[in-house]
Amino acid sequence: MKKQIVTIIALLCFLMTTVQAQEKSSLLWKIEGDNIQTSYFFGTIHMMPQNDFSMPQKVKDAFESSDEIYLELDMDSPEMMQEMMKEMMIGEQDLLSNHVDSTEYKLLDAYLKENVGMGFAQFNKFKPLYMSSTIMSSFMGKQVASYEMTFIGMAKAAKKELKGLETVNDQMSVFDSIPYEDQLDELVEMLDDPEETKELYGKMVAKYKSENIDSLYNFTLTSFDNDEKMIDALLLNRNKNWVKKIPEISKEKKVIYAVGAGHLGGKKGVIQLLKDEGYTVTPVLD
Repeated sequence: MKKQIVTIIALLCFLMTTVQAQEKSSLLWKIEGDNIQTSYFFGTIHMMPQNDFSMPQKVKDAFESSDEIYLELDMDSPEMMQEMMKEMMIGEQDLLSNHVDSTEYKLLDAYLKENVGMGFAQFNKFKPLYMSSTIMSSFMGKQVASYEMTFIGMAKAAKKELKGLETVNDQMSVFDSIPYEDQLDELVEMLDDPEETKELYGKMVAKYKSENIDSLYNFTLTSFDNDEKMIDALLLNRNKNWVKKIPEISKEKKVIYAVGAGHLGGKKGVIQLLKDEGYTVTPVLD
């Protein structure tokens, strides 16, 4: 359970050994086909310590050659941020404290006050995801990097349009499908042994830096305890929805798509689904 919350927040943020050896060593993939402009898929990790972060030159080159960039969400839109805050609210007739017992409340409140500078009360009107992402960020220290925020800055500097593959409602509905009690139980378990949580996250970052999408996918499955319902909701269903949109999006423009690296690998990952649709998909190596 503890592994799940690490992977969910990172996403995922963050599979199979049927891919050729050379195809296991890249987070950046070129997509080519008769009815689309040459485009790219890049696997990100949503949060990581600044000292582990780097933007590879091959990704910068792919960005330069593209007309647009698509993230999971259009994170540069003021309207999107307003909608996100609205969707984060737990509801007028509920409070987050209704979903924990007194012991759990005290544990979460103490950690938040000591490490974040805010108590449980400041999160009481929000869904668990807000607290979870805040706590996860605190594990990484003061300097936290984000590929998504870096891409936003690059898009602004290059005056390129940035869009999203999903709406806020699409993404939040995935987390809403997981009972609040389960999310909070996992968060409490994570705080029971924060050093183990940091170790798990460190392993995921190491796998990410190795650019092995199969290893990342296997790690994701293990993190979800092979829970098919959660895997379908957080990974596979979203993969299918994204791939359906590629023909229309890339029909007229060259696009670089940047999504959680856990979505790339596996028989039902984005890379294999694109191949199944008849596209030529090849790894971009250093």
